[in-house]
Amino acid sequence: MSVETPRSIILLRHAKADWPQVSDHDRPLADRGRKEAPTAGRRIADLGLTPELALCSTAVRARETWKLAVTELGKRPRTVYEDRLYEASLGELIALLNETPDDVRDLLVIGHNPGMHALADALAGEADGDALPRMRRTGFPTGALAVVTFEGSWKTVEHGVGKVTQYWTPND
Repeated sequence: MSVETPRSIILLRHAKADWPQVSDHDRPLADRGRKEAPTAGRRIADLGLTPELALCSTAVRARETWKLAVTELGKRPRTVYEDRLYEASLGELIALLNETPDDVRDLLVIGHNPGMHALADALAGEADGDALPRMRRTGFPTGALAVVTFEGSWKTVEHGVGKVTQYWTPND
């Protein structure tokens, strides 16, 4: 695959989590989250996106979101559960993207805020329609997803390189 291949980064924030008396990393999805997650998966499928690789946080709520969302996709991508996605800074998230092999055209990242919102915002050099203003206005609520496209190698991903082509929340 050429490094000039158009690529997509699908950023998915975990669905709504519950607040039981467990560590933050071990928080499960709430009932609302168990409904949101498959809806997000359907949205990804409806957009015609077929990620070859999914990077998922090891946090329970992220893993549960992925387990429910992936059932809605036509093809299950290779999945890597990545400890570094939990509480990742913007710089750490960009570094993870830079490690993506160039044979991956579409990458799905299942993570947390504030990282998912910061990453979508930082990569956005431009946007289609009202995607970017809506994302900036609403934040990045649980179950939200943004699609950022760019051309080039994963090693070239940096601030302003992409275009936000889609922004969706479970309330849309």
